[in-house]
Amino acid sequence: MINGILLDYGGTIDTNGLHWAHVLWEAYQHNRVNVDRDAFSQAYKYGERALAIKPLVQPQHVFYDVLSLKLNEQFRFLQESGHDIDVSAIDAIAHECNEFARTTVENAKPVLAALSANYPLVMVSNFYGNIQSVLEDFGILGYFQTVVESAVVGVRKPDPQIYQLGVNALGLNAEACVVIGDSYSKDIAPARQLGCKAIWLNVAGWEDAGGSDQVLEGVVEITDFAQAEGVINQF
Repeated sequence: MINGILLDYGGTIDTNGLHWAHVLWEAYQHNRVNVDRDAFSQAYKYGERALAIKPLVQPQHVFYDVLSLKLNEQFRFLQESGHDIDVSAIDAIAHECNEFARTTVENAKPVLAALSANYPLVMVSNFYGNIQSVLEDFGILGYFQTVVESAVVGVRKPDPQIYQLGVNALGLNAEACVVIGDSYSKDIAPARQLGCKAIWLNVAGWEDAGGSDQVLEGVVEITDFAQAEGVINQF
């Protein structure tokens, strides 16, 4: 019997299972940023690390702000690596990706509404200290009983303790909770370590799916976030 739900955000609710590197890479191509996939991949990793360690993101920043900051770091890395790229593409890419996320979140709202009508929801996210501003801007903060954010609590996925904090917030045993996320290594494996059930939104990783040839017992796979409500009764 499932009595509470722990939800990942990035790559789950805002992209419906697409790794964010895929979304940004497509936007690079649409905007004719002339770098190859390997160079982009290195820049993407650099941008992720930069936002994690530099005090760039502020609590009031919405998602467009995060994208703009991240893209500035990526473009700086590419320029310093010898690539001749036009920084004027940053704003266009940020707008394109922000609209993609906003549209995807809008599509996820009916699912979140249905889930929250039957279960308490907790968001568990690796984010930069501004996830509440992002959720409020996209109109979904009210679906969550609480938010557990890595930059705030000082624990990051794949450490299972960040999910334990979510379980504690629900006031339930892990066995009565299900985790919904897109990353096998960061969401699904730590969920099962704790004893939570898990729903794996398995669509498209980047360099690899981060998964396993043998899906763990207690895990159900889906390929669309809209399927989440219908599979919970399988546990």
